[in-house]
Amino acid sequence: MKKIAVALALVVSTGMLVSCGQGNASSKVKKENVEKAEKRDSSISLGAPTISFDKEEFDFGTVNEGDVVKTTFVVTNTGKGDLVITNAQASCGCTVPVWPKEPIAPGKTGDIQVSFNTSGKPNKQSKSITLTTNTEKGREVVKISGMVTPKKKTV
Repeated sequence: MKKIAVALALVVSTGMLVSCGQGNASSKVKKENVEKAEKRDSSISLGAPTISFDKEEFDFGTVNEGDVVKTTFVVTNTGKGDLVITNAQASCGCTVPVWPKEPIAPGKTGDIQVSFNTSGKPNKQSKSITLTTNTEKGREVVKISGMVTPKKKTV
């Protein structure tokens, strides 16, 4: 039993010595990653960007089933750092958002274009678009709604 314990201790201690290695950890750090981190940190020190909308809801009124309704939400960066929208996810596949892929500088604006295909969506409709951003909240939501007049059924 003692031989097994000694052998196990020897294997564990050898493993620990080998795993530490003799390489210098700082030699493994990529300089471009350090530069990116410094740039990111200086941007963070300015403060989180703040987003404001020209409207947060759009009512497209009454339309016929089969119409494609479009609107644009204008976003303004009212913060001190660049505003980045990394994703825009609609609550339904019938709603397609297009958002700016480039950062929006402080004081500048960008457009979020939303189109809604009413085919197969009769009656009262309400859809939301969730924006993933680098704002303090991290998520912003805009909504569209309206009434879709159903197609007349042919007999």
